[in-house]
This record gives sequence, structure tokens and C-alpha cells, in this order.
Amino acid sequence: MSVFRTKIEIQPSRVRISHKSNILFTGSCFTDNVGQKLSELLFPVRVNPFGVVYNPLSVLNGLGVLLDGQNYTEEDLEYHNELWFSWDHHSSFSDTNKEECLNRINQEVKASAKHLKKADVLLITFGTAWVYRLRKNGEVVSNCHKLPEKEFERILLSPEDIVKSWSAFLPEILRKNKDLKIIFTVSPVRHWKDGAHGNQLSKSALLLAINELCRAFPENTEYFPAYEILLDDLRDYRFYADDLLHPNSQAINYIWSLFEKAYFEKDTLEINKELGKLIQAKNHRVYNEDTEAHRKFKKKLLEQILQMAKKYPFLEMKGFQG
Repeated sequence: MSVFRTKIEIQPSRVRISHKSNILFTGSCFTDNVGQKLSELLFPVRVNPFGVVYNPLSVLNGLGVLLDGQNYTEEDLEYHNELWFSWDHHSSFSDTNKEECLNRINQEVKASAKHLKKADVLLITFGTAWVYRLRKNGEVVSNCHKLPEKEFERILLSPEDIVKSWSAFLPEILRKNKDLKIIFTVSPVRHWKDGAHGNQLSKSALLLAINELCRAFPENTEYFPAYEILLDDLRDYRFYADDLLHPNSQAINYIWSLFEKAYFEKDTLEINKELGKLIQAKNHRVYNEDTEAHRKFKKKLLEQILQMAKKYPFLEMKGFQG
């Protein structure tokens, strides 16, 4: 036997993504990884408007907030360990100043709600089926914000729980954006604190739920196998970070290459290639800027950027020049 891999073959999707597509990413770490790459390549994207969110109910809650255009008030904030925070948000939104915390939350909600209304693609990543409910009111939180464990009840969602909640929500979002295409993924990062079996139960619940949702809404939903690519194709620890749980850059780049294959047309791939060369030149490390060679290099790079802007007027090159 000469092949020592179970390679996953990715077929082109009916969902096509281009630099003219408006895309919203929300959920677990995979959204950050792919969203960041798309942002670097000047796709119109917004990534994790509530920060990294792991469970399906919190992801759904956040999308509901965006769909309704909800405005957060001081009553929606909590205070602990000298920080103001929201139960709906990752700790990256927390702040020692209440007004700053609230402003950052509402600015992101406003911008992302506007983006969602015109979005062509919504990519959702579920990380875990385990949820934390506040004992005082039963609210599912996106993040525990380092409060004592006794404040929460920890529950494993069943596939039926997830399907029920999302089956009620998807028709609502599709009524407001009937052409929206939704790509579900499951984070390949193992939640090892649940133990090997607990993690598998969690991931299985997510996979079963997504399968049912894709069967129920076949015209608008599909699944991208990021989970299977890492765990079945790249099943070697050389593709993991030092914690042996998160994918390393090599694995992320490989998964990205399969994502490109699934969703990009030839012309989009060509633009990515051209932008990649400019990004590499832009990020080139310079030890001495006060040289004629460097000044010529910068002038040539600016000319190339201007040429790209002229060749592809739909690209937001202004931000690229900064």
C-alpha cells in the first residue's frame, strides 16, 4: 500500500463566493481562521460580531439580535472582576469602562446587522453542544466570564434540541433574505476538558443536527467538512499546535485550500493569487528603510496596488494601502 492518507475529496459547491459577495461569519474558531483569510484578500466580510461563540444556541441568539437590530443598554451589562461585560459576548468585548463596553458592542451590532441584511453567504461554525445556563434565570450564556462554576448549570444539547431551535429560526432569517446561502461547519478543535468521550458526544450532536437542518432546508443550507478534514485526513499531530488540540498554520492553510476549491471560481482564485503576491511584498520585512532600494520598492508596490485597483474596481484597495 503506497497511500497512507484517507484523503477527503471536495467537490465544487453550488454556492459560489466572489469578491463581490457579502459574507458574515459567526461561531467558533474556524470562522476566525477562514474569515481572517477572506478579509486579508479583500472580500467584503464581517467576522464574529459577538466574538468567538461556541454553542449553537448562543450563535442563534446573536443572529437574532442582528436580525432584529437590537440595541444593548446598561441593563444588559454585568460587572465582575472589575470588568463590564455582556452574557451574549466573548470577553474580548469586556471593558473596565461601562460606556466603552456598550459602545463597542452596539457599534459592532449596528454594522453587522446592516451587513447581514445584504449578505449573500452566512458561514456558521458550531464548536460544542455543551451549554452553560445561569441558575438564576435559565439564560444560556456565550461566555462564563470567569464567574464561579456554581453560578451555572452545564447541559449537553441533544440533536433534537438544536434542530428544534434552528428550524424555528431559519425560516425567519430566510424571509428577510430569501437568497441567503448558509454554510454550516463544525469546529475540528476538540474540547478536551469534556474528555475524549464527552467531546465525541458533543461533536456528534452537532453533526447530526446540521445534517437534519441541511435536509430540511436544502435550497439554502449546506455543510463544509472542516471537522472531517482535520480529524480524518490530517490525522497526524504534526498538523496541530503545541496544545495538540488546535490546528497549526499548515493545517489551516490546507483546509483553506479545500475551501477555495469548493467555493471559488477560476477568476476569484486568480485575484487571490495576485493579491497574495502584493500581501507578501507589503509584509516584507525591511531592516533599513532609509535606502534608495527601499524607496524604489515602495514606489513599485504602490504602482502595483493602483493597477490592481484599476483592474478590479470592486476591490476595496484603500484599506490595503494603509
